[in-house]
Amino acid sequence: MNRNHAWLVAGFAALSSGMAGCAPTPSAAEAAAKPAAIVASAVESQAPANHAPATEATAQAEWPIVLVHKTPTCGCCGAWVEHMRHAGFTVEVDERDDLEPIRKQLGVPYGKGSCHTAEVGGYVVEGHVPAEDVKRLLAERPKARGLVVPGMPMGSPGMESPDGRVQPYTVELIGMEGATSAFARHGE
Repeated sequence: MNRNHAWLVAGFAALSSGMAGCAPTPSAAEAAAKPAAIVASAVESQAPANHAPATEATAQAEWPIVLVHKTPTCGCCGAWVEHMRHAGFTVEVDERDDLEPIRKQLGVPYGKGSCHTAEVGGYVVEGHVPAEDVKRLLAERPKARGLVVPGMPMGSPGMESPDGRVQPYTVELIGMEGATSAFARHGE
């Protein structure tokens, strides 16, 4: 392998691993010897067409955006937004005074509401649903409307208590017709 080819391979390996800053820096003579178009062409021709995420950080960057509808004064809703961001989601917030029209439009069953309603990847997520359950929903892609945690259970994300207690609660899957079934249990 000649010196220029070794430089291209090392540079491509660093780029494909997401660590371009760690690639060996070519000498001034090597950089001048390779026009940028040739380097770019060589790197593109070696790139895998469809590769799976190599790390959890890469996988997290690929989660869909979460749109959270909440009232402007709800502190626990803000804490849930931070929980989702900490779990790797990009979150946008839509503040409004009345969430009932959104819940109705998205198919949250009557009596299953909470203090905030989110949309992610074509699903509704109502209330203090843990991020790992949202990730499972997105990975499994069931034919359903989404997930709901009715009310505001103590110890759920955004409703943490100072002593760490978690009230037992169930994350429910909302079926296409509006019926719910257990999806995950927490605090047991």
